[in-house]
Amino acid sequence: MGSNQPVLLRPGSGNAKAEAPEDYQPGPGLIDTASAGGGKSGGEQHVPPGQDNTDPSNPQEPGDGEVKGDPPPQSGGKNEPSTPTTGKKAVLVYHSHPREGYNPLLGTKSDNPSSGKSTGNVFQVGTYLSDSLEKLGIGVEHAQEDYPTKVKDYNWNYSYKYSRQTVKAALAQNDDLTYLIDIHRDSQRHNKTTTTINNLGYAKVYFIIGHENPNWQQNEAFAAKIHKKLEAKYPGVSRGVWGKDGGGANNGEYNQTLSPNSILIEIGGIDNTAAELERTSKVLADMIAEVYWDDQKVDKASAEKTSQGG
Repeated sequence: MGSNQPVLLRPGSGNAKAEAPEDYQPGPGLIDTASAGGGKSGGEQHVPPGQDNTDPSNPQEPGDGEVKGDPPPQSGGKNEPSTPTTGKKAVLVYHSHPREGYNPLLGTKSDNPSSGKSTGNVFQVGTYLSDSLEKLGIGVEHAQEDYPTKVKDYNWNYSYKYSRQTVKAALAQNDDLTYLIDIHRDSQRHNKTTTTINNLGYAKVYFIIGHENPNWQQNEAFAAKIHKKLEAKYPGVSRGVWGKDGGGANNGEYNQTLSPNSILIEIGGIDNTAAELERTSKVLADMIAEVYWDDQKVDKASAEKTSQGG
């Protein structure tokens, strides 16, 4: 993302000081074009449990290799006898900066890991989130375009122009896609991007709103719903909702003019482990699912009221 100065819109709890997201533009040496298959098969690959903390300098957290043993997220908090399903794909998960990587997933110690390896970058986190949403009955389309290999004369500065085409193409093919979520990662170190709940580590998240979207308040309201639910059930996971303008760059609205339910979420930082990232993806999916079903109830009530009024 750009060099613009973020503005805190809604603070997260558990932080002594609200710290803005840190984003680095990759240098020429960090554009890894030697990706095996890019991200095309990322949705079918997972880092094996217990093999996610490959950097010995990172603290080993309790339960790192025990993701499947974690308490399952509650479906909508209602304890329904069976999980409701959308019956359609309602969420688009995509990545404007697909090569933002994580050191433990890549086995590196970089201060800005960048890779086309789909199990080592944000594609993997998008898969965690998509899989978790699907298990909660929310249909998801996970776009995994690896722009550095797909786009001729690729230029990182045009990242959001490339992803905008991805989003518009997906919307043209599916009218049911209403929630658009661009997954990134922060560039801060492990001690700032991680929190502990019940002796388990969770990657922290940022919600980013583009202030160059004239209707950004609508997008912020959507992000705020998810943020508030995280604050209530998993305090400390959200680092808040932040607004950004373009700062002279070509972004600043982050494809958020395409839907009032379009947001950018940064999940974890460069040192977060697979277990931390997957754990957060599960609880984030749980909150998104709650928001989705809440919205469906509101829409249904509104439709019934309109019908009765007619």
